[in-house]
Amino acid sequence: MPRLEIGDTAPDFTLTDSTGTPVTLSDHRGERVIVYFYPAAMTPGCTTQACDFRDSLASLRGAGLTVLGISPDSPEKLAKFVEKEGLTFPLLSDHDKATMKEWGAFGEKKNYGKVVQGVIRSTVVVDADGTVELAQYNVKATGHVGRLRKQLGLD
Repeated sequence: MPRLEIGDTAPDFTLTDSTGTPVTLSDHRGERVIVYFYPAAMTPGCTTQACDFRDSLASLRGAGLTVLGISPDSPEKLAKFVEKEGLTFPLLSDHDKATMKEWGAFGEKKNYGKVVQGVIRSTVVVDADGTVELAQYNVKATGHVGRLRKQLGLD
């Protein structure tokens, strides 16, 4: 599966959030958007990463960044995750994984030494014009937001 690279046009998508509302990437033109892909709501690594984004959201928004999280979970499961962890940014359901595949965030990966098909924990920053500003694949959940902030010159 090809991965996005700096300078690519970010593929548009419309996905349903945890409240059942459709969210379209192109509706965010004029904003910088952090799109992050994670394997499953309410798992340890994904919870760590989501809470890290939640805790950094004010400073990210202050820097003009919007955060969108995407997983294959149903909107109902995402709603439980949002409520349980007090998440304050949209989580989107990509149940058929079409957006993940188009963005290079689904495919072969190593899981406990075995090669499997699955969600590749990834983060893509899209600039105000819809162009990929930063693309990271196989990121570690712990400390990811801090590393991302440094790469974006926010720290």
